[in-house]
Amino acid sequence: MSQIYDVIVIGGGPAGYVGAIKAAQLGGKVAIVEKDNFGGTCLNRGCIPTKTYVKNAEIIEHINDAKSRGIVLDNTNFSLDMDKIVSYKNRVVRRLTTGVGGLLKSYGIDIYNGVGRLTKDKKVQIDEGDIIEGKKIVLAGGSKVARINIPGIDSPKVLTSDEILDLKELPERLAIVGGGVIGTEIATIFNAYGSKVTVIQSNDRIVPTMDEDVSIELGKLLSKKGVKILTSSRLKEIEDQGDKVLLHLEGKDPVEADLVLISIGRVPDLDGVGELEFEMNRGAIVVNDKMETSIEGIYAPGDINGQLMLAHAASKMAEVSVINALGGNETFKAENVPACVYSLPEVAAVGLTEEQAKEKYSNVGVGKFPFGANGRALASGEGNGFVKVVTNRDNEQILGVHIIGVSAAEMINEAAALMEAGVTAEGVAETIHGHPTFSEAFMEACADSFDKCIHLPKK
Repeated sequence: MSQIYDVIVIGGGPAGYVGAIKAAQLGGKVAIVEKDNFGGTCLNRGCIPTKTYVKNAEIIEHINDAKSRGIVLDNTNFSLDMDKIVSYKNRVVRRLTTGVGGLLKSYGIDIYNGVGRLTKDKKVQIDEGDIIEGKKIVLAGGSKVARINIPGIDSPKVLTSDEILDLKELPERLAIVGGGVIGTEIATIFNAYGSKVTVIQSNDRIVPTMDEDVSIELGKLLSKKGVKILTSSRLKEIEDQGDKVLLHLEGKDPVEADLVLISIGRVPDLDGVGELEFEMNRGAIVVNDKMETSIEGIYAPGDINGQLMLAHAASKMAEVSVINALGGNETFKAENVPACVYSLPEVAAVGLTEEQAKEKYSNVGVGKFPFGANGRALASGEGNGFVKVVTNRDNEQILGVHIIGVSAAEMINEAAALMEAGVTAEGVAETIHGHPTFSEAFMEACADSFDKCIHLPKK
């Protein structure tokens, strides 16, 4: 008689592998099916690879800034060995993917290589061969690059975020279609590398999901560094002229480039759905807060449900899924999930934007503290940006925190944790923060939300 697993996980990304390990920790007999390397898009083609490249960009900026700090280099010219850059990135990825595989094996999880698809009787077929059976299924298929159907999209000079990180030759001119998180990070990287970067954004500002003050400030800072940003611009056609590419925009002059990155977001990868029909919403599988789908016994955490396309959110959703699959009663809470953009400077946020807060609450407070008034930031040459705190002035509840500046992606975790714990703006302001630290700016912004900031002029 064939083995029946307690939980079968389809997909080995941040949702899949975390869910599999959590299920094993809870005592379940677990199988995981993965068609590629473990780690999903985040580890193999997204979060981690881009961070190796962002670090390179940061090093280049430090080289350029060295003279202003009295560090005189004989020669500040640099060149890029793209083969070594890609090789370094691949080593980091390989070490982490190998580590994930080792973790899964250490928990006795059975690993199947191939595309797992659901059959009509809720079993899992691997490629066109083996069929395995489980009491519960976690469908964690992740996402894939979104594409647009316009003339010229199939040109070999048009790349996706999956491909651009393997370039061995630096383009002189790079056009990026889409000014969201991925597009902004790639613009930061290739601008530092020396490419002439143009971002084509259909919205009226880049990273439009972020607080307006933050996204406007980021646009100004990137423009100052040489990135050309075309907002309210719609792409009609991509014309490959052999030695160059012309991007034709509605009502605007065309943009010339050597390569084009299409970065308009991601869509759920539904390969694993197979023969079953789920309730869907705009191409994503509908789930409740327990991560249950419309089909009993099947859960769908992560990008495949389209709720929050963030690796850390996917991992938490997966933990909720397997806890419930094994008899628990957990819900996923999305209110205090942080989001980060690894530009230079970084951007991070948790909770409501000022605009969202004002739609929901009648007495909204806003506190702001610039990094230009933070000792550690100034000493580090990182005076750009600010921390913004949005509160409910009726009870000093922190509704949202928005940061643009040095170490924003690290600082946001304190804000998220304190918001989850219900600590008020006054509570943060009264908490002693180490000095000098970047995170003092968060404390000061909280104090400013009720007009008690020590290091800002009296209002």
